[in-house]
Amino acid sequence: MKLLSALAAASIGLAATFGMSAAKAESRPDIVVAVPDLPPTLEPAKELSNIGTRITYDIFDTVIRRDFLSAEDGSGAELTPALAESWAWTDPRTLVLDLRAGVKFHNGETLTAEDVAFTFSAERLSGPESIMANGRGYFGNIESVDATGPLQVTFSLKVADPIFEQRLASWTAWVVNKKDWQANAGDSYPQFPVGTGPFMLDDYKADQSIRLVAFDDYFGGTPKAASVTFVKVPEEAARIAGLVAGDFDIVTTIGPDQIGQINAYDTVEARSVVLSNSHVLVYNTEHPTLADKRIRQAMNLAIDRELLVKALWAGKTVVPLSHQYPEYGALFDPSRDGLVYDPERARALLAEAGYDGAPIHYNTNPNYYVNTVPAAQAIIEMWKAVGLNGKLNLVEDTRGGPEDTLMVRTWSNTTRFPDPAGGLWNLWGPHQSTQRNKEWALAAFNALGETLDKTPEPAARKEVFHQMLDIWEDEAPGTILYQPLETYGVRKSLKWQPYSHFYLDLRNDNFEDMAVSQ
Repeated sequence: MKLLSALAAASIGLAATFGMSAAKAESRPDIVVAVPDLPPTLEPAKELSNIGTRITYDIFDTVIRRDFLSAEDGSGAELTPALAESWAWTDPRTLVLDLRAGVKFHNGETLTAEDVAFTFSAERLSGPESIMANGRGYFGNIESVDATGPLQVTFSLKVADPIFEQRLASWTAWVVNKKDWQANAGDSYPQFPVGTGPFMLDDYKADQSIRLVAFDDYFGGTPKAASVTFVKVPEEAARIAGLVAGDFDIVTTIGPDQIGQINAYDTVEARSVVLSNSHVLVYNTEHPTLADKRIRQAMNLAIDRELLVKALWAGKTVVPLSHQYPEYGALFDPSRDGLVYDPERARALLAEAGYDGAPIHYNTNPNYYVNTVPAAQAIIEMWKAVGLNGKLNLVEDTRGGPEDTLMVRTWSNTTRFPDPAGGLWNLWGPHQSTQRNKEWALAAFNALGETLDKTPEPAARKEVFHQMLDIWEDEAPGTILYQPLETYGVRKSLKWQPYSHFYLDLRNDNFEDMAVSQ
């Protein structure tokens, strides 16, 4: 308790540094959220990470919105109107959206079809030379997007896409103001684009805090919080101490071993959700030590994932059946073996490959993922048990350091939308880091991914997807460890539910401060 008191005192000083107060406004609260890290940009198609999307989600809107609250656990996938009031397919390749009238951007501009067309344009997002390279993985199938009326947008696709509406509700699809974006883009993109969301940027202090204030002209209703400030607090213990002291209303990225401690207090509690996300390892298949896939397969077979879940997550989370998830519906195969633990087979593969005991460097950032260090330490020991010589490197940049140490890095894979095109294909295909960094690429996998995008029939898509899974498991360019449990510490008087994504949604249908309301 002495340590907790000391950390609480430190967090009070930290809050004072950023001009915050524990006192709440009489009408609407000023919400303070403690996070381990902050993003370098609020461009929503660039900052696609857990640290970025928890902030940008409240600044920007999509034309169609995924309703996470349509499922009790915050993982719902029903689609509802957002910036678009309605939409309809005029043929299998043409989608027409009718936008809401009178929607305001944070700079006072009124939303038009031109803003939406620009957001998804070949120049910015969807073309082969687009500024936002990640966008091509989501919207490369767009042939054209046009403002066909002041409030009407028409998407023409190269081929029919059965999940295009889910794409429009997903990552990279947040709408920006064309005029502002172009005026501030410089040679690349603006650091702080303008959106239409319930909160707008008020102050950005790099590596310290990001303050958003309520946008009272929000089309979804006047926000119930006056402001939300995200404060960088790297240490978990300091985040918890600040929550208990009343300096923070919500704290993120809490380990399961701290749930009992948080719940022991009268005014705060832990709220958890299993994420549509998996912690993964990426293997640099171009490194001479890892070039033989039998060594990579052995690395995967040596990991006892169920033991990791039991030891590190108190059995509260899930090991998926390979890179597939039940939310895929008809494309999910519950009979698949998935992630196998077989140390004897691992030893045999190492012998076949002639592994000579060369060091295998394992890079992880100690402050980015919950349990990343103890998981790494356990995996190194599991590898040692089958004869692998793992070396743990704690680094800020998992791809930093000498070239000969760029071998294994930690990463996470969020299912961007409930389909393998938003999971395995989006994350391990040519538009994401593994192939762009030249850690792994395979023509047969990419060809199947292209086929997946062009195949509308569920049965045929399932067959293609599982062929891709077969290749991914056999080539072993990495592996899944588990789906993590994301735990938040929350002031009890807040009516707020976490989602299965990292989004921290403070819109009115998911937020109310009961202490103020009463």
